[in-house]
Amino acid sequence: MTTHDRNEGAEHGDGERVVVRDRRRIDPVTGEVRSPAEQSAGAAPEAPEQPVEQAVGPDSVAAAELAAQVAERTADLQRVSAEYANYRRRVDRDRESVLVGARVQFVSELLTVLDDIDRAEAHGDLTGPFKSVADKLVAVTQKLGLEPFGLEGEPFDPSVHEAVQHEASTVEGPTVTVVSAVLRRGYRIADRVLRPAMVTVADRADDGTTTEPATDTTTTDPDPAVEP
Repeated sequence: MTTHDRNEGAEHGDGERVVVRDRRRIDPVTGEVRSPAEQSAGAAPEAPEQPVEQAVGPDSVAAAELAAQVAERTADLQRVSAEYANYRRRVDRDRESVLVGARVQFVSELLTVLDDIDRAEAHGDLTGPFKSVADKLVAVTQKLGLEPFGLEGEPFDPSVHEAVQHEASTVEGPTVTVVSAVLRRGYRIADRVLRPAMVTVADRADDGTTTEPATDTTTTDPDPAVEP
């Protein structure tokens, strides 16, 4: 079957039509060299490439939603953790305040007994079994945080000292008011002053040697029978 027969059959629907393209570089009629445009004149134009758009599938949407939920849950967890930490600090602070208040209330009832012990010691009457009991009582109050204060020679501080007598100075120049005698010791627990120290004060020349108010660190050795 020739090419002509096949073309005729294709025109009548009997078969596939055959297309013949002349790709010779030399024109057989004129003998001239053909240009590339003439060589491809018979070729079917290729379809331009279409931009491919990336399709957003259901997996991408689900991943974005999951990331948003994770971020939201993380923020909620951080907020709850901060609130719980603040609650713990507040509870601890309130608990410590309640404990200190209980100690203050209990020890305040023993201050008059401690005053009697101090007077007995000053008069030399703190001896024998009475001294043993007194030492145990003082050890208990110290374990509860009771601290005595008030020393002779320290600067007068109206926030912790109660002056009942004031001796004016006769010297010229700058003076400073100091504690000249302690009539009754003061006591405190932590930062709470249970009772100010009752003192007499006097004006003395300020020679720069006056120190800051000091805490009475005089302690009584606890009895071994008292548990720490």
